[in-house]
Amino acid sequence: MSPDLNSFGHRVTHPPVREPGFWVAQVVLLTIATVHLLVDMRVDVASSAFPAGIPVALLVVPVGFTALRYGLAGSAASGAWAIVLWLPDLLLPPSEGHVGGDLVDLILIIVVALVFGDRIDAERLARARVERATSESMAVGARYRKLFETNSAPILVIDALGTVSDANPAAVGLFGPEVVGVTVGEISGVDMDLRAPSSQTMSLPDGHDYRIELVAIPDAIGEVSTQVIFEDVTAERTEGRRASHYAALVVRAEEDQRSRLARELHDEPLQLFLHLARRIETLGASVGVPERVAGELDQVRLQALDAAGRLRTLAHDLRPPTLDRLGLLAALTSLIADLEDETGLTVHFGVLGTEIRTAPELELAAFRIVQEALRNVVRHADTKVCSVEVEFAPAELHLRVSDSGSGFDTLDPLVGDSGHLGLLGIQERTRLLGGVLKIESRMGEGTLIDARLPLLEHSPTG
Repeated sequence: MSPDLNSFGHRVTHPPVREPGFWVAQVVLLTIATVHLLVDMRVDVASSAFPAGIPVALLVVPVGFTALRYGLAGSAASGAWAIVLWLPDLLLPPSEGHVGGDLVDLILIIVVALVFGDRIDAERLARARVERATSESMAVGARYRKLFETNSAPILVIDALGTVSDANPAAVGLFGPEVVGVTVGEISGVDMDLRAPSSQTMSLPDGHDYRIELVAIPDAIGEVSTQVIFEDVTAERTEGRRASHYAALVVRAEEDQRSRLARELHDEPLQLFLHLARRIETLGASVGVPERVAGELDQVRLQALDAAGRLRTLAHDLRPPTLDRLGLLAALTSLIADLEDETGLTVHFGVLGTEIRTAPELELAAFRIVQEALRNVVRHADTKVCSVEVEFAPAELHLRVSDSGSGFDTLDPLVGDSGHLGLLGIQERTRLLGGVLKIESRMGEGTLIDARLPLLEHSPTG
């Protein structure tokens, strides 16, 4: 059986027998039925005062009372009791009573009792649900209000017209008691766009940094207010700035060390090897030197020149002089040419836009990003072809390094391990310059490194 039928049956079979009013109604039913029977039998009470007998419609009074007071449980029991009481009257001969009319009226009363009682129960249930929902809503509202009032974070409620309709004590302490009733634009030191996504960050007149969270709150009539929560992130941002400053110092110290090592390699060991090669060549060409010794000296000279070449390459990698003298494109061209000679990798190099000289730190960061990306291709991609694209846009320098090699799982927690340590350097350099880095890779489908660096300053290449 369905839940509705179960509920209906339960109410019909459980009359309110403990209620005195229910029994009073049953006594009234008994009285009406008795008088009606006596009138129909034309006993002593029959007279001209009852020409058509006692009307069955009088049963509506007690049955209706039990329906209104006790719902279906009361009206169904009263209807059943009325049927029992009316049986003697229905058994009278046709000459005594109104069996046909009484039976129709009785059936109508029973139907009305059941329908009316069930309807009364439904109305009571609906009213109880509304009252319970209202009570729960008031409880939720009270809890929200308590949280709103006791929250240490400043909170403003702004209506659809952009006016502050409410403020918790923390917000009143931050913006002043006159904040309620003013528009967002009139709040001193607050430049906030309610249409922007949450997590905006701004500095307010109290000297603290706040992250702004926006929450839409619809009311009962469909109007939507916006709850603005100011989360104090001063300590977090201060720590972040310290970390960024420290990282910038580390990168700068690393580049200074690279530059110093490059100069020292070029000024001392490289020159010593070149000088040694010339001395060996002179010695080998001296008169009286045996041919076998001259051949050995020539081999030593070549080894010295090879060592000098390796030192020159190492110094170039540490700090490419071309970058400072001729700019980013010349340095990348030299880097790619050397890499192709050393590894056999084929690099398709493309340039979009007109080259401009940017800030030295930006050019150096761009060079390092491409350098690290190409090293990762050589070490991990298992491919012999890749592409490098540099775009000089009006407000940014756009770098793209892609390959169709083995790829990797970007969600793998070990990606930042030593196997892909270069990616961490790329990410850090991009972040320090306020850029945006996107790394896309799938196993067996290659890798794309896309970096967008804002231009710090520029002037035409000359």
